[in-house]
Parts: sequence; structure tokens; C-alpha cells
Amino acid sequence: MKLGIERLLQDPGLRAPLKGRRIAVLAHPASVTRDLTHTLDALAAIGGIELTAAFGPQHGLRGDKQDNMVESPDFLDPCHGIPVFSLYGETRRPTRIMLDSFDVLLVDLQDLGCRIYTFITTLRYVLEAAADHGKTVWILDRPNPAGRPVEGLRLRQEWESFVGAGPLPMRHGLTMGELARWFVSTLRLDLDLEVVAMEGWKPAAPPGYGWPADEYAWVNPSPNAPNLSMARCYAGTVLLEGTTLSEGRGTTRPLELFGAPDIDARKLLGTMRSLAPHWLDGCILRDCWFEPTFHKHAGRLCSGLQIHTETAAYHHERFRPWRLMALALKALRELRPDYPIWREFPYEYEFERLAIDLINGSELLRLWVDDPAAMPADLDALARTDETSWIEERESVLLYR
Repeated sequence: MKLGIERLLQDPGLRAPLKGRRIAVLAHPASVTRDLTHTLDALAAIGGIELTAAFGPQHGLRGDKQDNMVESPDFLDPCHGIPVFSLYGETRRPTRIMLDSFDVLLVDLQDLGCRIYTFITTLRYVLEAAADHGKTVWILDRPNPAGRPVEGLRLRQEWESFVGAGPLPMRHGLTMGELARWFVSTLRLDLDLEVVAMEGWKPAAPPGYGWPADEYAWVNPSPNAPNLSMARCYAGTVLLEGTTLSEGRGTTRPLELFGAPDIDARKLLGTMRSLAPHWLDGCILRDCWFEPTFHKHAGRLCSGLQIHTETAAYHHERFRPWRLMALALKALRELRPDYPIWREFPYEYEFERLAIDLINGSELLRLWVDDPAAMPADLDALARTDETSWIEERESVLLYR
């Protein structure tokens, strides 16, 4: 297969419309070709491309910032001598000064296929700004490593935030190019948009089921996204960011395991199995112990569970990480009714609403967890309605079958 950036590099005819125009690139550390050359370097090397600026999303162009709400500064790129503007610094949206630096913006971001991943929101913001100022945007498309499956509640009206750019389900099943098409359509943007599609991407093909594992190396798109297993789990384990449970930050398997010093992981797993055993399908859950070196429960021994999706036991269609983690929270509430599950702290610059609600795009999941009368079937019915409507809605923007 070929990535969007690779097609652009290899086809002079595809690049022809860029001649004589000032080009900016929105990228991050995983914006690399098959041979691991960074997009910015590869474009500079071929000649005929007038690079005038670059942009970095959350965690920075070079991926230097570890955690949420840690901003990146603007700087001058030492190799190419162009300004690098941060879209996770003093501003989240491109300013007029930033927009004046280019005619065409090439967006080359590796996504994880989850609504909360902030690169999606940055994509929306740059599309809106480009439409308002008559700029052209090209999306250099990349695989969705979580593949095509859809899962989770859709974000509700008035719940948009930097971790929720629109009424998407938690696991949306689109590439960045397809998401761009959806934003342009639903927001009715008057925008000159071009998607440089991948060639030969097969989202349902094993062993990667979205990620071409036998062809491309994994490069962290953000510091705590170290491998394909994390990408598969993320649409569920990201819920933990709104809880007091550790999501494994400060360990070598972030967002693949979870736990706390004061829970009994074996009892938790047993309760999960008794409540909704079919929500555990498609993976292996292993009880374990871990000690985070930083972040929540740093330096304390935690009892927890690790989600394994890297063996032959993994089943791509049956694995439902959002339901799995919702079930874990429900089981904990049943075992420990007074356990302080919900974390109260500023989350992505939101100071009034609970992080768990921002992450989930509404209060619905939290209310379900806290309601002793609510059953798994109740949440399943809500989610299935949203999932079905999204599968129908996204059909018009799909570029790959």
C-alpha cells in the first residue's frame, strides 16, 4: 500500500497544483514515510515545494510534551528555517498571522480512531479557519489503526470540547481524510479540500485490521501511544482519564492496563463476568500488579487488569473496548458503592464539567454507572441506537472498502 504522503512524493502530476504556492505542513512525530523519513524532511528534499511554515498539534511537532494541558511553544525549525506554529499553546485555532504564512496546508497526522484524540478537533479547527480565509487544505491520508468497527455513545448537543469535536461515537471507524470530508459536509464549509487517499489500504485485513503491521513501523503519534495494542484499547481505556483509577501512565503499557492500590482486581474481574460476560469477548484480561513511576498513584503498588489484544485470541469484530471499560466501572461501583471513582480536576481547559462527562460526550455513561438499578442492557440499547445511526451517516464519506 501507499500512504497519502508517499503518493504525493512519488507522483509529480499529483504535486503539480502546488507549484508556485506557499506550503505549510501540519504534522507530528508519526508523520513519516515507510522508510521513516519525516514528512517535512521528505517534502523539502524533493524540491519544487516552497515550504513556508509548519504546525504542531497537541504534544508538539516533535512529540515533546508528555501529558495533557502541557503546551508547546512556537519555534523556528533549525533544519528548514521556517516558523513552527503551535496549535496547542497560546491558541488552539490558527490565527490570522499563522494563516497568512501559507496558501495550501498539508495535513499529515496519524490518528488513533477515537473521538477524544485531539488531532480530530485540531483538524476541525484548521478546516474552519481555512474556509473562513480562503485557504486550501490537502489531507495526506493515513490508516485508522482501530479499523472500521464503531462503538460508543455519540457526543450530545452542547457537549463539544477540545476532546469532542462533533457528534461522533467514541470509536468512529474513519480515517483523517474521511473525517475531513464529514466535517466539510456537516459544517457546510465552503472549502477547497483535497484528500490524497491511500492506495491499497484494506481496513478489514488481518493481522492489523486497520494497521498495515507487516509493512509500516509504529511511531508514537503521542507519547502514551506506544503500540497497536494501545490503539485498539484506547476507545475504552481513555475513559479512565476521568477517573481516579490509573490508566497505566507511568508504566511501559499505558492505556492497556488499569488499577489502583485499594481495589481487588480479581474480584473486579469476577463481577464483570457476572454482569455482562459477552462484553469481555475478543481479548484476554489478566490480573496484574504495577507501580506507576509518575501520574496517578505514582510510586504505589496497584492491583489491576491488563487488556491483551496482541495474541491469536484477539477478535477484531467482537472486541468492544468502550463497553469493556464501562463494565469495569460498573463492577467497581457494585463492589464498592462509595468508591470515589470520578476524578474532579480541570480537563483540557474545562473547569466546570466533570472530565468523565467531557470524555464521554454527555453525562449518560456516568449516570448509568452510578444508578444501582441500571443494567448492561440499558447502556447497550442506548449505544446501539447511536452506533447504527453513525454507520448509516458515515457511508457517504467512506473512501475505502
